[in-house]
Amino acid sequence: KPCPLCDEAKEVLEPYKRRFILQEVDITLPENSVWYDKYKYDIPVFHLNGKFLMKHRVDIEKFEDQLMELELQND
Repeated sequence: KPCPLCDEAKEVLEPYKRRFILQEVDITLPENSVWYDKYKYDIPVFHLNGKFLMKHRVDIEKFEDQLMELELQND
Protein backbone atom coordinates (compact mmCIF):
# COMPACT_ATOMS: atom_id res chain seq x y z
CA LYS A 1 0.00 0.00 0.00
CA PRO A 2 1.17 3.55 -0.41
CA CYS A 3 3.00 4.76 2.66
CA PRO A 4 4.18 8.37 2.29
CA LEU A 5 5.74 8.35 5.76
CA CYS A 6 7.69 5.21 4.87
CA ASP A 7 8.90 6.80 1.64
CA GLU A 8 9.92 9.94 3.50
CA ALA A 9 11.80 7.91 6.11
CA LYS A 10 13.71 5.94 3.47
CA GLU A 11 14.70 9.21 1.82
CA VAL A 12 15.98 10.65 5.11
CA LEU A 13 17.96 7.46 5.82
CA GLU A 14 19.42 7.22 2.30
CA PRO A 15 22.73 8.99 3.16
CA TYR A 16 23.34 6.40 5.92
CA LYS A 17 22.65 3.27 3.86
CA ARG A 18 26.31 2.22 3.80
CA ARG A 19 26.39 2.16 7.59
CA PHE A 20 23.46 -0.19 8.23
CA ILE A 21 21.21 -2.73 6.54
CA LEU A 22 17.62 -1.55 6.09
CA GLN A 23 15.20 -4.44 6.37
CA GLU A 24 11.66 -3.54 5.43
CA VAL A 25 8.82 -5.57 6.90
CA ASP A 26 5.36 -5.51 5.35
CA ILE A 27 3.17 -5.82 8.42
CA THR A 28 0.10 -6.57 6.27
CA LEU A 29 1.43 -10.01 5.33
CA PRO A 30 -0.07 -12.88 7.35
CA GLU A 31 3.35 -14.03 8.58
CA ASN A 32 3.92 -10.60 10.14
CA SER A 33 0.65 -10.44 12.09
CA VAL A 34 2.50 -9.97 15.39
CA TRP A 35 4.04 -6.76 14.03
CA TYR A 36 0.68 -5.68 12.61
CA ASP A 37 -1.05 -6.13 15.96
CA LYS A 38 1.69 -4.17 17.69
CA TYR A 39 2.24 -1.31 15.21
CA LYS A 40 -0.78 -1.01 12.88
CA TYR A 41 -1.39 2.61 13.95
CA ASP A 42 2.25 3.65 14.30
CA ILE A 43 4.00 3.06 10.97
CA PRO A 44 6.72 3.45 10.11
CA VAL A 45 8.49 1.95 13.09
CA PHE A 46 12.24 1.63 13.36
CA HIS A 47 14.30 -0.91 15.24
CA LEU A 48 18.07 -0.74 15.33
CA ASN A 49 19.97 -3.91 16.14
CA GLY A 50 16.72 -5.55 17.27
CA LYS A 51 15.69 -2.79 19.68
CA PHE A 52 12.87 -0.28 19.21
CA LEU A 53 14.29 3.09 18.19
CA MET A 54 11.50 5.40 16.97
CA LYS A 55 8.19 5.57 15.15
CA HIS A 56 6.24 7.80 12.73
CA ARG A 57 9.17 9.95 11.58
CA VAL A 58 12.93 9.65 11.63
CA ASP A 59 14.50 11.45 14.57
CA ILE A 60 17.81 11.91 12.78
CA GLU A 61 19.70 13.03 15.88
CA LYS A 62 18.57 9.99 17.85
CA PHE A 63 19.32 7.73 14.88
CA GLU A 64 22.83 9.15 14.43
CA ASP A 65 23.59 8.83 18.15
CA GLN A 66 22.44 5.21 18.32
CA LEU A 67 24.16 4.25 15.07
CA MET A 68 27.43 5.79 16.22
CA GLU A 69 27.16 4.01 19.57
CA LEU A 70 26.69 0.67 17.79
CA GLU A 71 29.61 1.36 15.49
CA LEU A 72 31.87 2.18 18.43
CA GLN A 73 30.87 -1.05 20.17
CA ASN A 74 31.75 -3.05 17.06
CA ASP A 75 35.19 -1.51 16.50
